[in-house]
Amino acid sequence: MIYVGKRIAVIGGGIAGLAATVRLQQRAPADTEIILYERDAALGGKLRTGELAGLAVEQGAESFLFSAPDGAESAAVSLTRRLGLGDDLVHPAPRPAALAIGGRLTPIPPGTMFGIPGDLATLDGTASPEADADRDTGRPLLAPGEDITVGELVRARYGDQVVDRLVDPMLGGVYAGRADRLSLRVTMPQLARTAEAEHTLRDAVRAAQAQSKRTPGRPVFAAVRGGMSRLVAAAASASDARICLGQPVRELTRTPKGWRLTFGPAPAPQTDDVDAVILAVPAKPAARLLAEAAPETAQAVGALQYASVALMAMALPPGTALPDLSGFLVPPGEGTLVKAATFFTRKWPHLTDPDGPVIVRASLGHAGEEQRLQHDDETLFLQTHAELCELVGVKLPAPAEFWLRRWGGALPQYAPGHGDRILQVRAGLPPGLALAGAAFDGVGIPACVVSGERAAGDVCKHLDGA
Repeated sequence: MIYVGKRIAVIGGGIAGLAATVRLQQRAPADTEIILYERDAALGGKLRTGELAGLAVEQGAESFLFSAPDGAESAAVSLTRRLGLGDDLVHPAPRPAALAIGGRLTPIPPGTMFGIPGDLATLDGTASPEADADRDTGRPLLAPGEDITVGELVRARYGDQVVDRLVDPMLGGVYAGRADRLSLRVTMPQLARTAEAEHTLRDAVRAAQAQSKRTPGRPVFAAVRGGMSRLVAAAASASDARICLGQPVRELTRTPKGWRLTFGPAPAPQTDDVDAVILAVPAKPAARLLAEAAPETAQAVGALQYASVALMAMALPPGTALPDLSGFLVPPGEGTLVKAATFFTRKWPHLTDPDGPVIVRASLGHAGEEQRLQHDDETLFLQTHAELCELVGVKLPAPAEFWLRRWGGALPQYAPGHGDRILQVRAGLPPGLALAGAAFDGVGIPACVVSGERAAGDVCKHLDGA
């Protein structure tokens, strides 16, 4: 049956929800009405471009992977091209990044996978692996389907220093989390698969790297000239959805023909009836909306934990001297609030101007450190500026401007078994309801795009058969 005159609600206007609306517009019949509900006053979620000293500087996600694991262009690049922004893709300069260890900036060893080396000789004193720990015991590192934390595997095979100095800062830069709490299968699925066959971590890393289909000369990362908010605007326009901003959806209930949404201000709620729903919101609001329709599923979804972070950007005077790097990562053991910094105008050549400001963007806070972010903007600025001076090794001048963007509960923390739990969650969803976003399918713009597009396909299949 080909459905006609149906209405589909997408709850959540981040990149996963936007990708879902674009795919629905392409996949669904022309008379399908798509309604996008977003509780904030603007779309984009964690894609948010700010302005600093006349330049577009990201207040959220800075870039996305250019390639997918299979070697094709990533879903984010594909979406960007379909939205007519392919000619505006830009790439970072080929400058190395460093680790801030013991008061000096040390180059990140080459050829690692999230800091895990396939050749211990490349560490060159950055970390001292545990002697003879990675020996062949005659069996694979992991049983089929087994999931453990990254830290459990790497500490057992390479020792504490490799985790503390290399893996933790790499994972912290992406997830704001710690290796001892993050799922190996979610954060490094290729390594988890090769660990089911290989007997040493060295061989598992090498096998995973060999399976990675990288095109020589192809950039690793990409962004959109003018900022990620251009991608958001283009997706919203292409979706042809009816967009309802500042309209939090408060309840979701089953009806004989589909779903009823209760939304808007609590004192004056409104309702809307639709045939299918895509929930593209974080775990806690998703659990609240699922509480009536699927209580057991709601409990599983609501158990996912998050880390809070903050981003600070500073506009330093033209000509400010910085190390010849794209930026650096800071191991949690260093004790700083700053966990990473990007030399923004040096990293992105299209923003480099010898007569223009020097932009440094710092990422603040790890999982479990939320209390360290509970200070006013000026206090956090003073601490961040002082730490950057110490970490870079020079006295940085006072910035002409700065801004601070707080992201409370922004980054999911995937415990071992997350993948299996999400499979069970999706299996328990009522018909006509789909989930999308980082809470379920991984962080990063490409993962969220894939998630949103998958959810759109799921509800279309449901309506095709209704």
